Amino acid sequence: MKTSSSRQCPSALRAKLAGVPDSAFPSPAIAAENLVKRYGDFTAVDGISFSVASGESFGLLGPNGAGKSTTMRMIAAVASRTSGSMTVAGLDPQREGPQVRARLGVIPQQDNLDEELTVRENIIMYGRFFGLPRRYLTSKADELLEFAQLTRKASSRVEDLSGGMKRRLTIARALVNDPDILLLDEPTTGLDPQARHVLWDRLFRLRERGTTLVLTTHHMEEAEQLCERLIVVDHGQIMAEGSPQGLIREHSTREVLELRFGMDRNSELAAELEPVLTDAAIGFSHIEVLPDRLLAYAADAEAALERIHSTGRRPVTSLIRRSSLEDVFLRLTGRTLVD
Repeated sequence: MKTSSSRQCPSALRAKLAGVPDSAFPSPAIAAENLVKRYGDFTAVDGISFSVASGESFGLLGPNGAGKSTTMRMIAAVASRTSGSMTVAGLDPQREGPQVRARLGVIPQQDNLDEELTVRENIIMYGRFFGLPRRYLTSKADELLEFAQLTRKASSRVEDLSGGMKRRLTIARALVNDPDILLLDEPTTGLDPQARHVLWDRLFRLRERGTTLVLTTHHMEEAEQLCERLIVVDHGQIMAEGSPQGLIREHSTREVLELRFGMDRNSELAAELEPVLTDAAIGFSHIEVLPDRLLAYAADAEAALERIHSTGRRPVTSLIRRSSLEDVFLRLTGRTLVD
């Protein structure tokens, strides 16, 4: 929320904590070089390097346990790194944690709202942790509740809200210090499709206002919708980096044909189908064998299905769809995002 009236107090707060005027916010907003995090013998983050430009919407895509949340904790100055370097807003989160946190808004994977307080009280109490005056917070809360579409719920207890409302309140609360960077860890986990789209709309609005967004997700649609650029992470390492559409063009085909022949026949038929599909007009690439289906990658999946039917092979079910980031991840790692 970048209005001049709402920024007055947070800007003064950041200047006090960081010793840097608000106009001096640097680009990149975040930079990591050979970042490593170990827990005993386990390496959660294994030498990753990336940067996030100011105002960019940046994603970390990967399955649970890939190292995404650990990376976010290091950015948020709540976990130390084992080695490597990192700057957030031009500051080292390991040495200048309070100054970094003053510039951040953090949306944890699980909502940590105070269930016994009202919606408005949650925002005001959180703002007090930053030392913001109550007079400022009273008007700021109104602004944030309107942004989150929660004005009518201002006096309701949090325990009475739906899951989607709680998530929007968590985002509204994280904006109380007018952060330059908003960190979102799996922001739509557990939400139904309607609530997810409402939340996406709020995040689009923040992106349009110049807030830097950094999110982790294992939902391919979410990454494609929200991220201008992302890194694909697995086992603590970066497998690929680029825009969603750029990664799909580089690592997959335009279309995918999903085929089910039955659990006992899928693997057997994969080898039989490959020579059938090697036609330049089809633009066939390869077949992935999953436990429940085959994925045939081709520029023209409709032509591929017609060719299969012409051989007398009839799948139990077939589906033609466009390639997604899930296919990119499968090609790079040999497993799906939900493995």
